[in-house]
Amino acid sequence: MSNRVVQGRMVTPEKLAELVEEESVLEAEPIDDADRDCPDCGGNVISVGYMPTVTEFVTGYKCQDCDWSDDDRT
Repeated sequence: MSNRVVQGRMVTPEKLAELVEEESVLEAEPIDDADRDCPDCGGNVISVGYMPTVTEFVTGYKCQDCDWSDDDRT
């Protein structure tokens, strides 16, 4: 499935990546279930892989119910 509902709005993989990154991204992969619960509200977390720059690949995580988001950068 390529689009998902996040906080009551349907989002594409690119839009989900932009919500996590807080700016435009170059490319995004399909959205997946992250198999974990949100640490803030206990809601369902989804993930998306994306390229914020030509040389970087990031996996971003976003709760479908609240504002919580994170990525796998160290």
